[in-house]
Amino acid sequence: MRVNRKYSCLPAEEKGIHIINIRAIEDIGYDQHESTLLNSLSKNPDADCKYGLYFRDGKRKVDYILVYHYKKSSAGKTLGRRAQQNDSSVRSSKQDQPLPGKGVQLEMGESEPHMDYHEDDKRFRREEYEGNLVEAGLELERDEDTKIHGIGFVKIHAPWNVLCREAEFLKLKMPTKKMYQINQTHGLLKKINSVIQKITEPIQPKVAEHKPQTVKRLSYPFSREKQHLFDLSDKDSFFDSKTRSTIVYEILKRTTCTKAKYSMGITSLLANGVYSAAYPLHDGDYEGENVEPNDRKLLCEEWASYGVFYKYQPIDLVRKYFGEKIGLYFAWLGVYTQMLIPASIVGIIVFLYGCATVDENIPSMEMCDQRNNITMCPLCDKTCSYWKMSSACATARASHLFDNPATVFFSVFMALWAATFMEHWKRKQMRLNYRWDLTGFEEEEDHPRAEYEAKVLEKSLRKEHKHKETDKEKLTWKDRFPAYLTNFVGIIFMVGLTFAIVFGVIIYRISTAAALAISSTPSGRSSVRVTVTATAVIINLVVIIILDEVYGCIARWLTQIEVPKTDKNFEERLIFKAFLLKFVNAYTPIFYVAFFKGRFVGRPGDYVYIFHSFRMEECAPGGCLMELCIQLSIIMLGKQLIQNNLFEIGIPKMKKFIRYLKLKRRRSLDHEEHMKKKQRYEVDYNLEPFAGLTPEYMEMIIQFGFVTLFVASFPLAPLFALLNNIIEIRLDAKKFVTELRRPVAVRAKDIGIWYNILRGIGKLAVIINAFVISFTSDFIPRLVYLYMYSENGTMHGFVNHTLSSFNVSDFQAGTAPNDPLDLGYEVQICRYKDYREPPWSENKYDISKDFWAVLAARLAFVIVFQNLVMFMSEFVDWIIPDIPKDISQQIHKEKVLMVEVFMREEQGKLQMLETWKDKDKKKGENCNNHSPRLSRSHSGSLSSCHSYPLDV
Repeated sequence: MRVNRKYSCLPAEEKGIHIINIRAIEDIGYDQHESTLLNSLSKNPDADCKYGLYFRDGKRKVDYILVYHYKKSSAGKTLGRRAQQNDSSVRSSKQDQPLPGKGVQLEMGESEPHMDYHEDDKRFRREEYEGNLVEAGLELERDEDTKIHGIGFVKIHAPWNVLCREAEFLKLKMPTKKMYQINQTHGLLKKINSVIQKITEPIQPKVAEHKPQTVKRLSYPFSREKQHLFDLSDKDSFFDSKTRSTIVYEILKRTTCTKAKYSMGITSLLANGVYSAAYPLHDGDYEGENVEPNDRKLLCEEWASYGVFYKYQPIDLVRKYFGEKIGLYFAWLGVYTQMLIPASIVGIIVFLYGCATVDENIPSMEMCDQRNNITMCPLCDKTCSYWKMSSACATARASHLFDNPATVFFSVFMALWAATFMEHWKRKQMRLNYRWDLTGFEEEEDHPRAEYEAKVLEKSLRKEHKHKETDKEKLTWKDRFPAYLTNFVGIIFMVGLTFAIVFGVIIYRISTAAALAISSTPSGRSSVRVTVTATAVIINLVVIIILDEVYGCIARWLTQIEVPKTDKNFEERLIFKAFLLKFVNAYTPIFYVAFFKGRFVGRPGDYVYIFHSFRMEECAPGGCLMELCIQLSIIMLGKQLIQNNLFEIGIPKMKKFIRYLKLKRRRSLDHEEHMKKKQRYEVDYNLEPFAGLTPEYMEMIIQFGFVTLFVASFPLAPLFALLNNIIEIRLDAKKFVTELRRPVAVRAKDIGIWYNILRGIGKLAVIINAFVISFTSDFIPRLVYLYMYSENGTMHGFVNHTLSSFNVSDFQAGTAPNDPLDLGYEVQICRYKDYREPPWSENKYDISKDFWAVLAARLAFVIVFQNLVMFMSEFVDWIIPDIPKDISQQIHKEKVLMVEVFMREEQGKLQMLETWKDKDKKKGENCNNHSPRLSRSHSGSLSSCHSYPLDV
């Protein structure tokens, strides 16, 4: 038999509670004495309480769970159970309620050895805290006879009066009895909407909350004085499970435990190990036979399944189960994924355009034409020999797939796409705020974090020791200065570490290229560039994935030593640090290839060297854009496949497997425990705790950067992001529904700081794409040649125009090729990619006028492109209103209807007062119509007539 201890109230003499308050608590409407006896006689008490979803009486719903560890000797286990059973039977016969903690002390004294000081201290704190929870109106029930040895559970239930009180404190908007018609479209728009609904019906989830509504209940902040406005016909379902757990969590946060010399809420108790976990329960099982219908099961079928990847998300049901903050995340992820569809289509068209025109591209045809017989200068000193430009034919043709005129159009399109996406999300957010009754919601200051309270206590104790006044302490910038200094130095060090690793990969590329050039096989020498690029990118990917995890832990540690006051401050600071470090980590290798590789090479005979031995690497004859595309695609796809998906699937599965092995070992030790079915709170305890939405947002924001920042070099990035997100939505949904404990619902009206980060990335993308098109690709040099130097108005001769000549007799000593006759003939003039004067000029090898003409055109393009696209983005932002017109009309309609409701209520009150006055006048006239003798002899009666209105 499962042993439980139930609390209702503390004795008046111990806690100073007035007897009227105790009577009020008892008048809630249940009797615990008889239910305890009946439960003990029932055949399957676990089924009566739906396996942990209700108290043992089967009537009161479990709204929250507190978990704690306790030490219990195996020798005294049987004796303890007998003592508990005898004790509970005595209580039932006497019809006496056990006190919080007293029953625990008795049983421990009978069946357990003396525990250490820390365990006693934790137990005393729990007793006081739970007693304070009872004083706050909550009802508790303890369960230590569970399948998990050494773990105790405290079930919490919030009765109706507590729910009403807290809903009024929290200003929760609840639906009233008043219903109104939602404005519907008319005419052509109505027909279009009906057609769209019929077409999209197969991809709509089969959820009641997702169906279009024609009427809506008027919502108003709950008030106990105005309960007649609300529909209280079914009090059990008026506050849903999400709202009930939110209310209980607010009480847990503000209820204090003063035995530690300072105020401690649930966050402090969890941090100090007094409780090991605190969480609301899931609604029930999501799989298995004879499972009762519940929201969790419905979410699993219609949302957290890969088989419904093509359907819309049931966002309203997600919000109903997990709260507004998580609902907004999945709504944002859904909008982002939908917006990737047009971007992917345009990207595919741009890529196909490059494939269709590759055979018509004159520069690549010239590079592939072996008749041109262009001899290029060596790529490294001594070991590398001269080489034919036609050997780079494949790279040149592949570069055209991404470096063509359509790329410029796609960059402009993606900048406008980012602005449209932000505006579309703002409008969607306003619709959700209206639908979820969040209009006018303002976030209030949260309770201080446990670490902040501990730091303040430490500071106050130091001042007490120095005999100073300690009225109201708080942490100042002086207290946080060491943490700020550590943050600054730590972030600079981490950024420097990232740069150092990228620099190390550069050294690897240069040395590997030189080593492969010595290869005796012609195939090895011909594939040097591809081999070096591929291996270097894979090394970068591995380093990025490892450093991502390291930087996430370091960012959390740096934020913790700052000791932010509230959870919101902590989250914002953590997001800023983690984003900064992960942004630098993910994009530094790509920035190097895009803007630095091949810029500081020098020229033959005067190369730039690293450590006086490694020559800086050059871009391919077709430019660095192809290498940038390879770098971007491998890092993006690798992060998505390995970090986002395999880690998210593999690590939870591995943790689940480890927990299964531990439970299997325990079950083998206790076969009797194994035969019992687990309670709901035991099952949920074995799930992973919810760690926040920061990792989920972070991976999507980094992906958004890959899609927008360097999209000019990789038009297929939106397509790969779309395919990843289709899986990501269902993967995250499955994780929330099946693998995580149910998080506490948090009200929120927007996605917070993430919106500002998205806007910043969108602005930065315009600038970066402008520089990629003008400096990394050959788009501008081609335009300059076409309009300034071409003799016949075509691109014929462009390759020769971009190459400069070098006399091999001008090589520095010890840098000329060891085998100058490798091509079969003696080379006197070799070519290299740059705009410089020829060796027969007076100012040989100086920068030519063509270089300055191209540079001026590049800078002009950057300025024009940036300002034009920024203007177009701002125009899109201005032309699309943030609040949809129909939503603003509905919000105004709600305000008008609410005023009407209150005006009618006031009129009703006035009519009632007038009725009372009329009755009072009639009674006064009746009193005046009495005989004078009666009125003089019974003056008391007359006065009572006149005093009647005052009594009323």
